[in-house]
Amino acid sequence: MNRQAPTLEDVAREAGVSRATVSRVVNGVRNVDPSIQDLVRSAIERTGYTPNRAARTLVTRRTGTVALIVSGAGDAFAGRVFADPFFGRVVNGVVGYLRARAMQPVLLFAESETARKQVVDYVRQGSADGALVVSVQPDDPLPDMLLSARVPTVLFARPARSVPVGYVDLDHYAGGRLAGERLLARGCRRIAVISAPPELRAGRERLAGFRDALARAGHDSPPVAEGVFTLDSGATAMAALLRHHPAVDGVFAANDLMAQGACQVLRELGRRIPEDVAVVGFDDSSIAVTCRPPLTTVRQPVEEMAAAMARMLDEQVQGTLTEPRTLVFEPELVVRESA
Repeated sequence: MNRQAPTLEDVAREAGVSRATVSRVVNGVRNVDPSIQDLVRSAIERTGYTPNRAARTLVTRRTGTVALIVSGAGDAFAGRVFADPFFGRVVNGVVGYLRARAMQPVLLFAESETARKQVVDYVRQGSADGALVVSVQPDDPLPDMLLSARVPTVLFARPARSVPVGYVDLDHYAGGRLAGERLLARGCRRIAVISAPPELRAGRERLAGFRDALARAGHDSPPVAEGVFTLDSGATAMAALLRHHPAVDGVFAANDLMAQGACQVLRELGRRIPEDVAVVGFDDSSIAVTCRPPLTTVRQPVEEMAAAMARMLDEQVQGTLTEPRTLVFEPELVVRESA
């Protein structure tokens, strides 16, 4: 004979509280004393009770699901996302926040006009409670589309246009300045840059901070080769810099993947790192540790930023955050062997 599934009444009896109290805890109502919440959750574990998600959605009008949308362009966009550890760190930060609240993310890609319309329809039709957007497009229409659909939305990085939406971001200018100051402190005098695409605000600000650090020390503006945040583009840019500026003794790359590509080229050409050429990256991703040698880099606390983004969206959905909020994190220099 099949054992009947535990009910709210079973949990209430086990916890010694009312059925209504158990229901409030299960449905995420915030005005329940924390000690009572712990009591109910322990009873849920002991009884093996599993909430009926469909019934819970009818009561709370929430799905317990959040759309994590990565927005970009191109047929190979998804592949580039999975090759970059930055996006994995975003997912880890979001999942870490949501899991503790019995919520789940749904990963969606918006790499074309059709895909953008599909993800907006997906969220608007009630498949998720809101949207977390990570965009690599300088003029992405997706935030406007989500706001027009009245979807609660929070962005990773400040939007290019003025849009009434909350976001988390980094002080990229300060990060670039830290990189410049590190190379100067090592005694580098013939310094070059592997930049991000100039249409990206974060890349422009990193470069501006770096240039200003050099200018304050009396140095001319450094030569720049542009990359696209990939290892191969970093290698190509490094090779180009060395062809035109063979005496380079310091390099700042706008992310760790490009710094790793630069290091590969330098090793192939017999340049010692950091004795001949010092290299500084940006992000402090897993690449920074596995690179040869390990990278000195500017840390972007991606996991903390992503968790804050998820918290802001949760507060929007709960109704405790009624106005768009911004949160800007400070970078930190992490010194390793490359500089």
